[in-house]
Amino acid sequence: ERERGITIKAQTATLSFKADDGEIYQLNLIDTPGHVDFSYEVSRSLSACEGALLVVDASQGVEAQTVANCYTAIDLGVHVIPVLNKIDLPSADPDRVIEEIEDIVGIPAVGALTASAKTGQGILELLNMVVRDVPPPKGDPNAPLKALIVDSWFDNYVGVVMLIRLIDGELKAKDQILLMSNKTTHQCEKVGIFTPRSVARDKLSAGEVGFVISGVKELKAAKVGDTITLARNPATVALTGFKEVKPQVFAGLYPVESNEYDALRDALEKLQLNDASLRFEAETSQALGFGFRCGFLGLLHLDIVQERLEREYDMNLITTAPTVVYQVLMKDGSVSEIENPSKLPDLGKVDEIREPIITANILLPQDYVGPVM
Repeated sequence: ERERGITIKAQTATLSFKADDGEIYQLNLIDTPGHVDFSYEVSRSLSACEGALLVVDASQGVEAQTVANCYTAIDLGVHVIPVLNKIDLPSADPDRVIEEIEDIVGIPAVGALTASAKTGQGILELLNMVVRDVPPPKGDPNAPLKALIVDSWFDNYVGVVMLIRLIDGELKAKDQILLMSNKTTHQCEKVGIFTPRSVARDKLSAGEVGFVISGVKELKAAKVGDTITLARNPATVALTGFKEVKPQVFAGLYPVESNEYDALRDALEKLQLNDASLRFEAETSQALGFGFRCGFLGLLHLDIVQERLEREYDMNLITTAPTVVYQVLMKDGSVSEIENPSKLPDLGKVDEIREPIITANILLPQDYVGPVM
């Protein structure tokens, strides 16, 4: 993330803030990626929130993904607060950017807060605005526990760590929890919050975002979007999970040394827990031997997964050229989706082969219409 200067993984932090009214409020912040390949992280994080800060660069203005992410927030019923960042730059032009937000994004931005993350200018005003304008979380701490798994990852020492948003009820250490999708029960060993360091707590209550460690060792057991409840007093209806994400780009990953196949599978399984949008299945190539066909959200996602496998798991990999999903219309009228060109059926039986075409809205100044067209 530091090398590329972008956010790849959504991160969460809980902070206590003394507002202008003298009250102390607990704020749960989630920082999300902006790149299109990681829009799944954004929609997942937004479903755990009541409000969103739409941070726009005061010099560069609205960018393509700003629009898409803002519409995602609006669709989920999240209260959006526009904020102009980097106001300390000499090139900052807040009036132009406010006009852009209203014209392109279509939300009111007159009087939008100006701030600088670098100098801290405007941050106190921003936190006071969050307290004033963002509705507090709804939820009944006395109702049966309902908690949504927003994220989960593998820790070599404690096993699976689940990041959860409590909708109703309370969760304490030593409680027996039930995962509603697979009906498995686990002993809750530790609960807490990130500040951004992990801090253990006695309990988590409705409205809070925190972590749970419950000795889950199977990577597939803590599925993102699943509902956690208490085994002794379970909720009757699970929460609405997340829409299954569809990979857009496919590539083969093969270990340079054939004896590293099992290590590559283990590394992919651990990565998949930390990245719910990664898909993979075993594949054999006559030239490259045993490997995996992997599905990614885009080329940047592919690049980052490959880099993480090489750095974090010390894998030496060969990556095949990326492809997209092809839709094959057979002469008998049947339609199938092919992720790998090597699996194409006999061309004599094929009526047509289709590949994805993008539908896009292009926003540009009038002077550039000719060259773009």
